[in-house]
Amino acid sequence: MTLLAASRLSVTLDGHAVLSDITLAIQPGEIVTILGPNGSGKSTLLRALLGILPATKGTVTRQPGLVIGYVPQRLTIDRTLPMTVRRFLSLPTRVSDAAAHDALARAGLPDVAQRQMTDLSGGQLQRVLLARALLAKPHILVLDEPTQGLDQPGEAAFYRLIEEVRRDTGVAVLMVSHDLHVVMAASDRVICLNGHICCEGTPRVVSTAPEYRALFGLGTQGALALYQHVHDHSHDHDHPHDHDHSHGHPHDHADHRHDHHHA
Repeated sequence: MTLLAASRLSVTLDGHAVLSDITLAIQPGEIVTILGPNGSGKSTLLRALLGILPATKGTVTRQPGLVIGYVPQRLTIDRTLPMTVRRFLSLPTRVSDAAAHDALARAGLPDVAQRQMTDLSGGQLQRVLLARALLAKPHILVLDEPTQGLDQPGEAAFYRLIEEVRRDTGVAVLMVSHDLHVVMAASDRVICLNGHICCEGTPRVVSTAPEYRALFGLGTQGALALYQHVHDHSHDHDHPHDHDHSHGHPHDHADHRHDHHHA
């Protein structure tokens, strides 16, 4: 059964068409990454899928009883307000010490419960936000640019963590990524967004799509790379990534929604 879906979704804000004719569906246990340049409508799409923004046209459907774990893009903490990680995990709903410990352990931070939130590094803070999202035992994790501000090793470590959480819990993952040239290897599908869906497919297949190249360019700053390779070598500027570490199947193909390119 589909967890979350949009059908012919369009969203207009202040008279401006931000999204048009979006159709997608998230299935149990899959990892879907949405890529797009600034202004492409990524955050608007997430808000529409979460029910925060109304659809101008089309529909959004959620499985009855769907539990969503949301990991925000950033969290601003008042540095004058003391708050431990343990206390933060009980906002707004109180959780037991055992549940808090289990969630932090799942997120790779078993020993930070009594640390001050303001003392955490960027990577630690993202893991605490993930732990808080996992407390609800969600069917789907929705992550809005979760690695923004992290360096590449930190980004890769967070992606590996998400992969482990999916493997161990079976949770589906919908992630918006700001990084146009690094995608989690475990992504089952990558959706390229620029007001509409330009193309979608497995990470390796999408990197060969002309619509992707028209949006994001070529070379190491454009060609889709899988995070394991980011640190040890760069790729020829004239051809896409040659190593397939995606979890797709040999017959996966990119779904080219449009024939035109974008400037």
